Parts: sequence; structure tokens; C-alpha cells
Amino acid sequence: MHGPAMSSWLLMALCGVTGAYCLLRMRNGTQEERRTARAEALMGFGMAAMAVPAAVVTPPVWGWAVYVVLFGGAALRALWFARHKGHHLHHLVSSLAMVYMAVAMAAPGGHTGHGGHQMAQVAGGLPLLTGMLLVYYAAYVLRSGARLIPVAATVGAGDGPTGGAWGARPELALACRLTMGIAMFTMLLTL
Repeated sequence: MHGPAMSSWLLMALCGVTGAYCLLRMRNGTQEERRTARAEALMGFGMAAMAVPAAVVTPPVWGWAVYVVLFGGAALRALWFARHKGHHLHHLVSSLAMVYMAVAMAAPGGHTGHGGHQMAQVAGGLPLLTGMLLVYYAAYVLRSGARLIPVAATVGAGDGPTGGAWGARPELALACRLTMGIAMFTMLLTL
């Protein structure tokens, strides 16, 4: 997940802000909406931590094991809640993608220097899985972006930014999901 330093910093900031907004969303809505916001906040902060430039912090080997346990648990939780809501299937895929990236980074040969930057490479190579995840996230981003357009068009019809709590804005929640989908796609590209 470590590419050029500027890209890594931008990705880290974007994911961190997205995670913070998801925490704000936890204050409003139904129990299901708060549960979704918690899962998305965990994903945002996890991706932000994974995107920290390697020149700043090189995570210890056991750090990747923490990611595997944390996001493995999140995957089990998403699987449990997916029985009732289909959106949790996306959380399941995202959590498993984080586990996959952590395992790839922890694998022997998972870090190689290139042009002064650390680049992740799957030691044994799983290009098929990476490709499938890239296709999934590309489709997810396009779908999320398409869903965002009609919502953004209706916001200008008299319900401006002051027309509700920031945590309860559906177009911001969609933008949040779009941002995390783009970030996950980017992280998988550097794998």
C-alpha cells in the first residue's frame, strides 16, 4: 500500500477524514445505520493506517497480524449481519480485502524497495484474486458514483447544507462510500 510519499499522504488523509465523518454519522439514525457507520469508520481508519508512507513508519511484522485479526473479526461480524441486510456483504468483501492486503504485506518478500519507496508485492503472487477485487471495486465505485448524482441534484432544491445534521446527510454517506471504494481500489493497485 506504499507508493510515492505524496500519494500515500493524500490517501491517508482522505481515509482518515472519511473515517472521522463515519464516526459523526454514528450519532444519528437507526441502530442499523449506526452499525453501518461503525463498520465504515473502522474501514476508513484501517485504510488510513495502512496508507501511512513507509518512509515515516515501517510497521512491525506483528502489526500485520493485528490487521488480520481486527479485519478478520470485522469480516465475521459483517457475515453475521449480512443475514438481514445485503449492504453488509460489501463490508464482508472489504474486510476480507484488508485481511488479504495485510497477509500480502506480511509475506516474505512483501516489501521491496523501488525508487526510494516501499512497494507491496504478493510474495507468492495472487494476481487473480487481486484482479477480482479490482474489478469488484471498480464496479462498486461506478455504482456508488451513479447513485450519488441524483441525490446531489435534489439537494439544491431548497434543502441546502443547513437543512439537517451533517451526520444525517445521505449524500455525504454515499460520498463517503465512494471515497473508500476509490481508496481501496488504489491500495489494491499498489499491491
